[in-house]
Amino acid sequence: MQGDLFSQEHVVRPATAPGMSVENAKCIRYVVNGEMLARQGAMVAWRGSLQFERKGQGVGGMLKRAVTGEGLPLMSVRGQGEAWFAHEAQNCFLIHLDGGDEFTVNGRNVLCFDASLAYQIKTVKGSGIAGGGLFNTVFTGQGTLGLACEGNPLVIPVTPELPVYVDTDAVVGWTARLQTSLHRSQSIGSMLRGGSGEAVQLMLQGEGHVIVRPSEATPQKAQQH
Repeated sequence: MQGDLFSQEHVVRPATAPGMSVENAKCIRYVVNGEMLARQGAMVAWRGSLQFERKGQGVGGMLKRAVTGEGLPLMSVRGQGEAWFAHEAQNCFLIHLDGGDEFTVNGRNVLCFDASLAYQIKTVKGSGIAGGGLFNTVFTGQGTLGLACEGNPLVIPVTPELPVYVDTDAVVGWTARLQTSLHRSQSIGSMLRGGSGEAVQLMLQGEGHVIVRPSEATPQKAQQH
């Protein structure tokens, strides 16, 4: 059988080593030799001798789901083989954490990660009870984290002299040592619609990076994730 579909651009390459890699812009491949973790429903294909098991979210996860309608439902993948992960054809990226690293990420952007990483669902400091900024997942340890993002993300440096303000529905995550708080500003669009004219953003201060996706999560889409 012939055709562009069967060109090297689309046919998967042979695996070279265990672990995670970007198969293409929309999909992550994980060569499993032991155990890894992934978001439930993110697996699109697999081969080999693998077992899949649903994992509970713990008390923090249940609290997050009860308050925000969101969560980070996970499954463990064990054995030897290969699995491919994707979510709604979103763009995929890898983040490598060293032993001293910490990365805070919105649960809707998590695709898969190494079992060597520890994770906790925590309240975002200074966020009060505002929108999607109430809870996020904090990853620590050494390993690789696979993320999915709607569009190409913006990685914005944060410095002590220049804090960054982000929409709570657009933020993907941020690095350690950044302080967070809510910031209220005047919104021209809100005033034209007859609202209070007040918009709320998450302010990040310190030194590090914040990742923002080029679109906001609508209430309907946030519930689906």
